[in-house]
Amino acid sequence: MSAAEPPSEPVAAPGGDRPHRTVEEVLLGTGRVWTRRETAERAGVRPERTVQIWRALGFPTVDDDARVFTDGDVEALRAGERLIEAGVITEENETMMARALGHHLSRLAEWQVHTLWTWMEHRSDDPGAGELMGYAAKLLPEIELMQRHVWRRHLAAYADRLTADARERAAPPPEGAAGRRAEPAGPAPGGGPRGAGDGDVRDRAVGFTDMVGYTRMTRGLDAFELARVLDRFESLTGDVVAEGRGRVVKTIGDEVFFVCESASDAAGIGLELTARSEAEAGLPQVRTGLARGAVLSRYGDVYGAAVNIAARLTAVARPGTVLVDTECAAGLAGTPAYDLTPLRPVSVRGYSRLRPVLLRRPKTPPRGDARPR
Repeated sequence: MSAAEPPSEPVAAPGGDRPHRTVEEVLLGTGRVWTRRETAERAGVRPERTVQIWRALGFPTVDDDARVFTDGDVEALRAGERLIEAGVITEENETMMARALGHHLSRLAEWQVHTLWTWMEHRSDDPGAGELMGYAAKLLPEIELMQRHVWRRHLAAYADRLTADARERAAPPPEGAAGRRAEPAGPAPGGGPRGAGDGDVRDRAVGFTDMVGYTRMTRGLDAFELARVLDRFESLTGDVVAEGRGRVVKTIGDEVFFVCESASDAAGIGLELTARSEAEAGLPQVRTGLARGAVLSRYGDVYGAAVNIAARLTAVARPGTVLVDTECAAGLAGTPAYDLTPLRPVSVRGYSRLRPVLLRRPKTPPRGDARPR
């Protein structure tokens, strides 16, 4: 039997909801056997902590005497307690970490189940829970293997970046060197030491790129056509940001939010997104706003004044253009690969006199490779 075939005799289950429970048992490893209080006692945590973690993961509240928890839930709580005992995280950090995991993994799970079900519908006129159970049992190990590998690759990439930053901070700057160096986060509010969940504050460049006229365009598209446009936009922006040494923070419908270590990287990404979208049939024009400054990275998201400024610049940018703030422009000044044109101040939400700078490639490319390195 191939990996894409379910067991020839899927488990038959009496009772109306038995197939549902069988699918859960395949996915969760065991059935739902413990109440909240029993789970707390077995894990060695306070009952109210189980309520906090469960809600943070994004699951609805359940009655205290309902048997909805599994051995896996108990082990996960125990793992969190071990991290707290080791001093790696605090109880507050654990709740925030659970919220971040629930937010990101719930979206991934929804997509995976939908993809599997859609594939099954193409193979069967009437797919049922038993068939779903069979495919889940065969494919779950493959999905877990892939996810674990990608997760470890990202762990390695971030660990390498962190150690490189530490070496850079430890090394004395060359005599007469100018420019900014990434700074570690300062003390936590109140003057105490920062905890594991307080985030990382450093100078970065951030950018937003959105599709112009997206709302008007979607009125004439059916669901399938809209999905194709969104898939193409996400693929294009993801490729360009990765090639430009940036990171996609998140994609929200018609807009992508990304972060870079330098203004030069962000500028290259912004201009390349404009060029590729114009060459892409079926995609509308895009516009981009870039800003640079101290930003807080926390649980996969990024916050700070630079984020707000980049969003405001995107909103006022013309189709097919890239606007940067004065901080970002200062980091690009003197670079022959860019042409910077200050524009009149604009009044936007939160900023009465925001000074945009138009970023373009020079009409006459500099000698050598025109792209920033």
